[in-house]
Amino acid sequence: MRMTRFRWMIIALIFSITLINYIDRSAISYAIGDIARDLQFSRHDKDLYSGFILSAFSIGYMLTTLFGGVFADRYGARVTLFWAALIWSLASGLTGMAVGFTMLAGMRVLLGVAEGPNFPSMNRGVADWLSSRERAIALSNSLVAVPLALAIGAPMSTELIIHVGWRGMFIVLMLLGFAWLPLWWFLFRDFPEHSRFVNTAELEHIRDGKASDRGIDSQALHQRRRQIRGLWKFLLSDPTLLANDWSFFVFGYFLFFFMTWLPTYLETVYHLDVRQVGLFSILPWLTAALFLWIFGYVSDALLRSTGRLRIARSHPIWISQFLAGLCILPVIFMHNLTVMLVFISLAVGLSMSANAAFYAINVDVAGERSGTALGIMDTFFAISGFVAPLVTGWLVDLTHSFNGAFWLMSVLALSSVVVVILFHHPDRGGRLETPGDDS
Repeated sequence: MRMTRFRWMIIALIFSITLINYIDRSAISYAIGDIARDLQFSRHDKDLYSGFILSAFSIGYMLTTLFGGVFADRYGARVTLFWAALIWSLASGLTGMAVGFTMLAGMRVLLGVAEGPNFPSMNRGVADWLSSRERAIALSNSLVAVPLALAIGAPMSTELIIHVGWRGMFIVLMLLGFAWLPLWWFLFRDFPEHSRFVNTAELEHIRDGKASDRGIDSQALHQRRRQIRGLWKFLLSDPTLLANDWSFFVFGYFLFFFMTWLPTYLETVYHLDVRQVGLFSILPWLTAALFLWIFGYVSDALLRSTGRLRIARSHPIWISQFLAGLCILPVIFMHNLTVMLVFISLAVGLSMSANAAFYAINVDVAGERSGTALGIMDTFFAISGFVAPLVTGWLVDLTHSFNGAFWLMSVLALSSVVVVILFHHPDRGGRLETPGDDS
């Protein structure tokens, strides 16, 4: 029997909603100047108000990303991601109708609340739909949507602002999310066993050659996950997962700094207009997309050849973050547009390159509760999303320079390197016990 390849259609669906997800959350960075003018923020309060609005997303995100992981593990990615995408699309549209600071901040919080379950649901879907030999590849092909969204979103957002205004831009983004919803509901099932598009050969491949029962009820499979013993103690004490969580916080700090403040940095330091900002923002995110995509294949290739998660997952994480921290230094000391663009592109690309390894560790170590483990990791990410824009806005307002913000990123990158080298040992750690296991 010739094997179907419907699992890659599932990855395409996850890729597409993640693309929409990140365009939605990052678009405000390109509109914040027009928003501040239209809503009449004072010159004195502009940086602080802008920093809070950019951070408000993460207030909501912190509330739901952990519980989104629990929900995806208990009830499945299908219903979790459907309702999340519906609500965040509405939040995007309502952002375009904001009449003041309070409503604007409220819609950003709602957007964060709704987008919180996205990545835990993605991890749950990959864990259920991909074999152990393809997970980093699948995750890299899903997560590459993040830098691509920021590369595409930069010129897309700026052109929409120019032609339909910042309010019209958010309405367009709402419609993109609505278009995805029926495809997900029709094509996705929580388990490949229940998909009419997956044949027996593909199912055997997904399950690594193990027998699988197409007749088993979804509720029975979800119930099995609820009975795992020692879940929270394991997730909150395992050194590898905790090191992974801190390193992901640092990754998030880099990402949110560049996602929220790079346009303002280019505008204020190098005096670029809104269209130039959109164009100059493309290269860093395309570099990140290329690095992230390649590293996913490298990680799984290392795992196949060595059988060691330390080599396949841990080493790419600390090496990439060490190099990203180094690439920040020339930006501080050399005020040159070309130098800045090259090294910021490398810093963005390297900081994101091991993203699939972060996610894969949760599947490798937490297995049946990888969604919950990812929710904890993503909570660290959400905290970084709140801290990075706010601290950056405070530092820029205090010093009238971005140098302090860049120095802070380099120090954080170094802390991540030390933590991963010392504590990130996925081959040594235990595994969650599931009902029926002999271990």
